[in-house]
Amino acid sequence: MKFKINLKTLSEIYNINEINLPKYVPQILNLSNQNAQATRPKNVGQLSELFPQFKKESEDISVESWREWYINNMPDAIDNAAEKIWIQVENLKKAINEIDKEMIRDWVEDLIINKTYTGLNFQEAIIKTIAEKQNKKWRLSNPDEESKGIDGYIDDTPVSIKPSSYKTKSMLMEKIDVKIIYYEKAKDGFIVEFE
Repeated sequence: MKFKINLKTLSEIYNINEINLPKYVPQILNLSNQNAQATRPKNVGQLSELFPQFKKESEDISVESWREWYINNMPDAIDNAAEKIWIQVENLKKAINEIDKEMIRDWVEDLIINKTYTGLNFQEAIIKTIAEKQNKKWRLSNPDEESKGIDGYIDDTPVSIKPSSYKTKSMLMEKIDVKIIYYEKAKDGFIVEFE
């Protein structure tokens, strides 16, 4: 059996009042939070540990009780996180005011021409170098394989090339079921990490 419980249903089950935000605001706040890292455990606590602790210590397991417990145990966390996000929102406002149509066109051209050229050649260089070091054959992926997150093959093993920062991007929805080769930019080149 397979089923899904959506967030609206959960909110109704647990009697949680959802906030309504204007269009685009959640995206801006998510981006600002991501940049500020405001809701990381070091700032707001490890919620996956705090919530079970709350449930263990409390008789009333309502959202109001959770709010009170959290604020008592982490008194400045919400305000501090909000402040960090506010600073990033202000930075985004300044950046948005600097954007003009010519800048957007330059960015699109850089993405399509320069970054594609560099990125695709870079993927090939990594795959080729690893394969040669292991005396194996290699090839780049075709469009169908690429749509599945595969950048190429070393012998019959599919591989995906990702920056090392990809390891920490837990918010990404992408799921890749192939060997991942990580790289990190160094002063004079790139450091490649693979199994």
